Amino acid sequence: MAVNLLLIFSFLFLQIFSAVAQNNGNITIGASLSAAENSSSWLSPSGDFAFGFHPIGNNNELFLLSIWYDKIPSKTVVWFANRDKPAPRGSRVELTSASGLVLQSPQGDELWNSESIRGTVAFAVMSNTGNFELFDSNSDKAWESFRNPADTMLPSQTLESGELLSSKLSDTNFSKGRFRMLMRPEGNLVLNTINLPTDNTNDPYYDTGTTTASNSSGERVVFNESAYFYILLSNDQRYYLTNRSINPSTKNFYYRATINFDGVFTLYQHPKNSSNEGWTAVWSIPDNICKASFTGVGSGTCGFNSFCRLNPGDKRPICDCPKGYFLSDPNNEYGDCKPNYTQSCADDEEGSPADFYGFEEVINTDWPTSDYALLQPFTEEQCRESCLQDCMCAVAIFRSGDMCWKKKLPLSNGRFDNTLDGKALIKIRKGNPPPRGTPALPRPDKENQKNKDNLMIVGSVLLGGSVFFNFMLITSVCLCFFLVYKKEHRQIPHHGDAVEKNLRCFTYKELEEATDGFKEELGKGAFGIVYKGFIQMSSVTPVAVKKLITLVQDGEKEFKTEVNVIGQTHHKNLVRLLGFCDDGVHRLLVYEFLSNGTLASFLFGDSKPGWNQRTQIALGIARGLLYLHEECSTQIIHCDIKPQNILLDDYYTARISDFGLAKLLMLDQSHTHTAIRGTKGYVAAEWFRNLPITVKVDVFSFGVLLLEIICCRRNVNMEVSDAEALLTDWAYDCYLEERLDALVEFDMEALNDKKKVEKFVMVAIWCIQEDPSLRPTMRKVTQMLEGVAEVPIPPCPCPYTMTN
Repeated sequence: MAVNLLLIFSFLFLQIFSAVAQNNGNITIGASLSAAENSSSWLSPSGDFAFGFHPIGNNNELFLLSIWYDKIPSKTVVWFANRDKPAPRGSRVELTSASGLVLQSPQGDELWNSESIRGTVAFAVMSNTGNFELFDSNSDKAWESFRNPADTMLPSQTLESGELLSSKLSDTNFSKGRFRMLMRPEGNLVLNTINLPTDNTNDPYYDTGTTTASNSSGERVVFNESAYFYILLSNDQRYYLTNRSINPSTKNFYYRATINFDGVFTLYQHPKNSSNEGWTAVWSIPDNICKASFTGVGSGTCGFNSFCRLNPGDKRPICDCPKGYFLSDPNNEYGDCKPNYTQSCADDEEGSPADFYGFEEVINTDWPTSDYALLQPFTEEQCRESCLQDCMCAVAIFRSGDMCWKKKLPLSNGRFDNTLDGKALIKIRKGNPPPRGTPALPRPDKENQKNKDNLMIVGSVLLGGSVFFNFMLITSVCLCFFLVYKKEHRQIPHHGDAVEKNLRCFTYKELEEATDGFKEELGKGAFGIVYKGFIQMSSVTPVAVKKLITLVQDGEKEFKTEVNVIGQTHHKNLVRLLGFCDDGVHRLLVYEFLSNGTLASFLFGDSKPGWNQRTQIALGIARGLLYLHEECSTQIIHCDIKPQNILLDDYYTARISDFGLAKLLMLDQSHTHTAIRGTKGYVAAEWFRNLPITVKVDVFSFGVLLLEIICCRRNVNMEVSDAEALLTDWAYDCYLEERLDALVEFDMEALNDKKKVEKFVMVAIWCIQEDPSLRPTMRKVTQMLEGVAEVPIPPCPCPYTMTN
């Protein structure tokens, strides 16, 4: 009896000892776990985290080697190892001294192991922070899950230089997805997409710009114990990502930060000791993934031919297929969509395209990188007809009252945005499309039968009606046939010689009400003050209203003439004029409102824009100036090119504003000549030497602006050394001394494209030549920037003696 009691006591002691050992989180060499439902796991001492096999799918046949929150019902996975090789039931993970963790299939094939082990493993710990750690005999770390993250970070975890988080493919598919978060070696934290199945990356859709923040680069991302996110800079200062007003509480909540499968990096919280299944999002980047993940290559946030709209509740994207399209993979709602017909330009259908195709209207939706034609000015009816007759056209976007953008498949970067002020006309097949290869019905017989039927109906009516009624009916039928015939044979009119003037004339009272008494000031400059307002067009539209400085009292005719000249300009790199006010002494201009603000704010803000994006902005400005100088109906000299007069649209396309105002406000030269001399630092020498003002003054200003775009610094900076204070002089010195790395402040993205940096600097030096005759035209500038024309070695932009 005593022996039996001793055995029972010993068994209970071992059970208690085993439980205590597990609660310590320590795992000894030789310990193992097997993949099965309800299999055992290795717990952290607090019991918050568990390491083991997590089932995926509904049949419990495949498992991930994972770490999860064990005390919440959802058992949320925060780390996983074998994402691309799920472990079949019966697989086994073992802690070994030589290789650390080794995962093997039931057949003994190795599926995964903890690589880069330092030394020999003595034991492992599942810690209370959620970090699974391997230690050697000296208790030094040999490996840890925090240094090999999956898609999630936990409080007390860091992301070191070169480390990254990689999203899942979908909410339930743990394979590598398209989105990732990377701490770049040069110090920036970026979010970008990759082109699966490769790791080829696209430009970042989020960038902290901490390469040069506070004159110090970022070293690591820190998710501290208090659940705040910041970048630790090399001077030990902190660049906070999360808002300090969030005030998280790790005492009452669990936290995790995850790069979601849809590209949004989100900080979540879950109350401790709660039966609630869900997590609450408390912070995320970017603010609008649908707009931010615009990329020149790839589909964008959603798949090809799909479009993205933002869920306002959690800032997560929702992807939709347009009507007439369906998912290529029904199990992936964020994937590609394909049309319900095969788009082809083969001449295999007789009859009018209108017999086979129609349009589905979707407001405020666009695929901005799929354009192949811009028709302007065009009416909506002309836009529909043009797309209908064009076998390549899949969608037409009608915007701003007279702009028709034609797009072809595949459609990319699709998004819904209620600020777009336009509609998408999506071409769809009427009815059920016939299978490919099905012969079309012979049209003549069909038409003959239709005509016979129509004649029988008309004849019956004629025989049964009065003489007067028959006369009226015959007249109506003839008129209808004439109109139908005319419609079938009319051509879309060409508007190359007659520009439609769609400017709207406002009263001063209308604009006063639209701006709420000129309440919200957007900016001011040499030409006047700009206010934000809202006017009713096809919908309530935000606008920028500019109150011009005082004009001459008798300049009404000239004012309207010049406003019409401005109104006739149409170019993707110009801000569009919507209307004007010529009411008594009041002269105001109404422009489209561009939500991304000025280039000045973009260049000189806290975060440094990417090099590729900056080069595209520079090219856009050059093309806009080329249009003003040479391609619009009346030559326009801007006279005040500077970053404050360059605005950025939803896609960060550069749009020149205030063009035409210099001439408009110089109708009386004696009255305004001294007022319109551009802005300090951007002004060409001609202004001060009584020489004729030509397009070359804009070329000079563009050269200064181009240097600012290259360097992301203002042209005059008195906070640096005297040698660097004036950007134009310093840039030329850096060019001569081959110190371009200093000029771009060691921007690695730019330095990886050093030939283009040098080319852009050389073009800028040509533009800022004091002698106007040495400056190139904007056409030549554009060709040199695009690489179409060679850039010769520029001379020193030194002062010279000018004569009258």
